[in-house]
Amino acid sequence: MGYVAGEFDVIVIGAGHAGCESALASARMGCETLLLTINLDMVAFMPCNPSIGGPAKGHVVREIDALGGEMGRNIDKTFIQMRMLNTGKGPAVHALRAQADKFSYQHLMKKTIEETPHLTLRQGMAEELIVEDGKCVGIVTKSGAEYRAKAIVVTTGTYLRGKIIMGELMYESGPNNQQPSVRLSASLKEHGLELIRFKTGTPPRVHKDTIDFSKTEIQPGDEKPKFFSHETESSDNEQLPCWLTYTSEDTHRIINDNLHRAPMFSGAIEGTGPRYCPSIEDKIVRFADKPKHQIFLEPEGKHTSEYYVQGLSTSMPEDVQLSILRSIPGLEKVEMMRTGYAIEYDAVIPTQLWPSLETKVIDGLFTAGQINGTSGYEEAAGQGIIAGINAARKVQGKEAVIIGRSQGYIGVMIDDLVTKGTNDPYRLLTSRAEYRLLLRHDNADLRLTPVGHEIGLITEERYEKFLKKKELVEQEVERLRSTKVKPEEMENVLLEAGSAPMTQGGDVLSLLRRPEVTYAMLETVVPSPYDLTEEMKEQVEIQIKYAGYIEKQLLQVERLNKMEKKKIPDDIDYGDVRGLASEAKQKLGVIRPLSIGQASRIAGVTPADISILLVYMEHYNRVTAARKSGA
Repeated sequence: MGYVAGEFDVIVIGAGHAGCESALASARMGCETLLLTINLDMVAFMPCNPSIGGPAKGHVVREIDALGGEMGRNIDKTFIQMRMLNTGKGPAVHALRAQADKFSYQHLMKKTIEETPHLTLRQGMAEELIVEDGKCVGIVTKSGAEYRAKAIVVTTGTYLRGKIIMGELMYESGPNNQQPSVRLSASLKEHGLELIRFKTGTPPRVHKDTIDFSKTEIQPGDEKPKFFSHETESSDNEQLPCWLTYTSEDTHRIINDNLHRAPMFSGAIEGTGPRYCPSIEDKIVRFADKPKHQIFLEPEGKHTSEYYVQGLSTSMPEDVQLSILRSIPGLEKVEMMRTGYAIEYDAVIPTQLWPSLETKVIDGLFTAGQINGTSGYEEAAGQGIIAGINAARKVQGKEAVIIGRSQGYIGVMIDDLVTKGTNDPYRLLTSRAEYRLLLRHDNADLRLTPVGHEIGLITEERYEKFLKKKELVEQEVERLRSTKVKPEEMENVLLEAGSAPMTQGGDVLSLLRRPEVTYAMLETVVPSPYDLTEEMKEQVEIQIKYAGYIEKQLLQVERLNKMEKKKIPDDIDYGDVRGLASEAKQKLGVIRPLSIGQASRIAGVTPADISILLVYMEHYNRVTAARKSGA
């Protein structure tokens, strides 16, 4: 017999990276929130790589932090290595990556959740949705407990009908041998959601004392680490190195000899795997001409001997995995502590979602994270905070918050998912963002802190600090523009920079536009009267050096915004729009874009279709207005 176990404003199902951000956002916005998880010991667990960040992903963590989320703060406290990647390239692709102490990361996140007002953390397996009159009003757990709420967020990760595959061995399981969630999948289907089958994988873990590090290359952290959270000012965390090695000819031979035992080639795997994070057997087949592939050996934490073998994701049988490992330089005598595996799971086809991440089929039901077809902790957390914010705002009777493509990578990802869908686990890449020069690691706070403050997730104290930073950066740019120098004053600086001497006096800002001249060089001659942090100085330099490119992108954004402002009426029947191609009618009818901008990004909708739609909308709006005035 079931029983009513509690009533909440918002219920979040699943306490992975999406669920944690969802629940924290909702509770911090004042909603009574329940966070329900199959196992309390798995809150914010990292079943795959114990790392946060990297290209595009690191940008998302900065954006989550700018909105008032937790991932950045949590990794800044628990990292064991911090590195800024791509420093030899332009600022648009600079990306921060941290190796996490996997256990400290999850324990600290669980502690934060337990200590957050309005947030209840509970162990239980959600099995059924309660839907009344097309609205999701609660859930029922395996134990028969019924929880009621005004909005539900499903963040089940890879647990939905999870199946682990290792060679010939297959069994129902969530990641890391946890219980899978089977009944909830059926409940989602019963209520009209279409599901798709995806696959992801993880490599083996090996014992540190059985690695010969002398045959590998050391990969240390940055001497002066930067941080993910805009609130972190310093850290005394001890950094541990990672190590680089490569596959050998022997590795490739072992894999090729055992392809008949690889589930992805024998037909045992039905789910589609991630294109940008393939298994080692997939890499060997697809890139047969490559003599070797990089393998990184990464510590899982300070208090464990487990090392993560990045680049060796596999679903080969256990005996083959051990042979593969021992064919790699430095791992000849290695002992495997955990076997790598592939996991198949159900995901929701994301074109069934509005940009708010609420489902179109069921009112009040939101989904976020890997259930929406993405891969990666950062992508999950980015969706999680948006779903949590919008679930809370729905309960509060407020309009949904939608991050635009020109505002953040979070906006790019959600727009891609709900507009285009995905045929394999979606991974964020810098190349997916058409305005990536505007969406940099260094300016995430300038882009999104005002949004976080407006919705109540950024404190007044933090907002005041942010405004002060913004003002100082603007004042310094203005000071450099109005400060004039004579050629002789700059002679030594320009000589040292290998830059052409000045022929006549001019402003400092023009000198900083030269590629070889840095802010630090100019500071020696014209020191700033303002108390600028290193981060502010970097911001000044980027804004000045890239001003021309940034202005061009802002003009493109302005054009995009005009398209985004042209809202498409809710009740439009695309079947009535004469001249629209059949494919466009079908796609527009399924996705139901909110604006002309979104409609123009749907695959199969041509510029000609958009022109016809604009003409139709003008007529439609005129008729509607006339009808209303007549009434």
